[in-house]
Amino acid sequence: MAEIIVAKSAGFCFGVSRAINIAYEQNKQNKKIYTYGPLIHNKEVIADLEKKGIHVITDLDEVETGTVMIRSHGVGKHIYDELEQKALQMIDGTCPFVKRIHNIVKNAYEQKKQIMIIGDAPHPEVQGINGWCENSAVILGELEQAEQFHTGENKNYTVVVQTTFRKSKFENIITLLKQKNLVLEVFDTICSATAERQQEAVSLSQNVDKMIVIGDKNSSNTQKLVEICRKYCKKTYYIETICNLVLNIFNKNDKIGITAGASTPPAIIKEVIGTMSEALNDAVQNNGGSEDELTFEQMLNESFTTLHTGDVVKGTVISISNEEVSVNLNYKSDGIIPKGEYSRDANVIPSKVLQPGDEIEVFVVRVNDGDGNVLLSRKRIEDQKGMEEVEAAYQNKTVITGKITDVVRGGLIALVNGIRVFIPSSQVSNKFIEDLNVFKGQELEFNIIELDKVKRRFIGGRKALIEKEILEKKAALFEKLEIGSKVKGTVSRITDFGAFVDLGGVDGLIHISEMSWGRITNPKEILKEGQEVDVIILDVDKEKGKISLSLKDSSNNPWTTAVEKYPVGSVTEGKVVRMVPFGAFIELEAGVDGLVHISQIANKHVVKPEDELKVGEVIKVKVLEVNAEQKKISLSKRQAEENTEEAPKEEKTEE
Repeated sequence: MAEIIVAKSAGFCFGVSRAINIAYEQNKQNKKIYTYGPLIHNKEVIADLEKKGIHVITDLDEVETGTVMIRSHGVGKHIYDELEQKALQMIDGTCPFVKRIHNIVKNAYEQKKQIMIIGDAPHPEVQGINGWCENSAVILGELEQAEQFHTGENKNYTVVVQTTFRKSKFENIITLLKQKNLVLEVFDTICSATAERQQEAVSLSQNVDKMIVIGDKNSSNTQKLVEICRKYCKKTYYIETICNLVLNIFNKNDKIGITAGASTPPAIIKEVIGTMSEALNDAVQNNGGSEDELTFEQMLNESFTTLHTGDVVKGTVISISNEEVSVNLNYKSDGIIPKGEYSRDANVIPSKVLQPGDEIEVFVVRVNDGDGNVLLSRKRIEDQKGMEEVEAAYQNKTVITGKITDVVRGGLIALVNGIRVFIPSSQVSNKFIEDLNVFKGQELEFNIIELDKVKRRFIGGRKALIEKEILEKKAALFEKLEIGSKVKGTVSRITDFGAFVDLGGVDGLIHISEMSWGRITNPKEILKEGQEVDVIILDVDKEKGKISLSLKDSSNNPWTTAVEKYPVGSVTEGKVVRMVPFGAFIELEAGVDGLVHISQIANKHVVKPEDELKVGEVIKVKVLEVNAEQKKISLSKRQAEENTEEAPKEEKTEE
């Protein structure tokens, strides 16, 4: 018993279907319509359009009045310009997938980039694409052409590919070009329906005895289907209609596969199936047709999807105008997402996130909006998904992410898939935030701490989450910190007694005494908030959660060379930095102080150091003793002065 298996994607793609529907709809309005070039590659369809008064032209000079419809394969920019110059009405039937390629090429060309098109050079789609870069593109359609391609000076290309090009062939050409050390910005613009159709052809032709491919002889995508099928099934027959098929070559036990190009009308496919079934005297047909066959025929009879208010369906973006999105739903009318119905987030602009050919999920608000269009919304889907996400986060006590869209009195508004969640100021952080505007536009994580679906009241909180994160970071950081090691940090806060440094979620303290080997009176003399610093770990107290830090590197410790620099008996200069009842401290250099005892200040009795010295005064002192380990140096001002006075006497004695 013969078995006929039809590829699911056989026949009109949505781009072709859209163009044909537009043409017939315009014809019903008694408009005088011309198509620039054949609307699609199918003689039967073009002949039917011609009968209805829709004529094909190849030159705009052929039209004086009327409406010109652009073919589904698209045209170059110069045709649009000429239509405008001639003030002719225009209907754009370009497939959205092709339109996307035009935009890519146009933008790249305006940026002075070299364009490369992978495709069949004579094909109208490729010619149309080339027309958006003033016909300057490099066009490669075969591996041999890629092999022979010489780059010259230019090695940078923006690459697009014909929507109906064979996927594997495209990938092989790109691989070959990359071996030539070209810098390629590659856009895989093969239509998803084309790729799916070709993959189905591979699978189907591998599992049948005979294969039938239906489509116009001028159809590029149909020719590629034939090429694919013949690779896996030698008995592959390429026909345009049932008239081209010799029926006696099929046996009653054959397993027969059928696929069709994107420009093949459902009626032609149905006729082939019906005639073959009769010729083979299929027993299944006598019983009213198999379930699979009926399903397919039903699909052909009901060319359009059935829609109901409240449905969530997928569609393909046709165009975006004034932020209103037109969507193909495979329905008798296109869908419209009005301006403002795309997202709850006012910052989301449809024209910035969508382009023709993109597949999107939409909510059917009304099947007929009064103008014959299907009214759609993306907001409703956001609301449904957002509500589910918020409820799940509340019930499971899990973390949720939302974008901060507004700063309001008392807190922030976060958007979670269309659901507005209020985060009170007290819950934004574990510390006071002076200006909440710093969070606007950010993606923040938080918990849902209160939920009331009836009142649509959703409260978020980050405080507990942040505190938990800090504890986790602290624990992890305390485990890896080693006393004596050097780490990087950022100064987070400066006080009179020191500076706090963020080590990665945990702060450590540099006391003012550990900031310099020299004497400083204010930490701001050497540090500022936000500054990145290298610090040394002095101590880690896990129980108290405290980390002591230092900026003083032991390799720069001036006391290591004090004995050599200030030998006992030598006279040097120093600055008076501090007075005490028993003497005065003299700074010999940054980090090295010595003491002049009160008895060593002058050759007389001194009651108070202040009677003889002033802070900031530079004096000569004699080194009496050096103890580097205890960081002590004993000095004498009196003996230094005696040495100065004795020096001339010694010189006179020698004379």
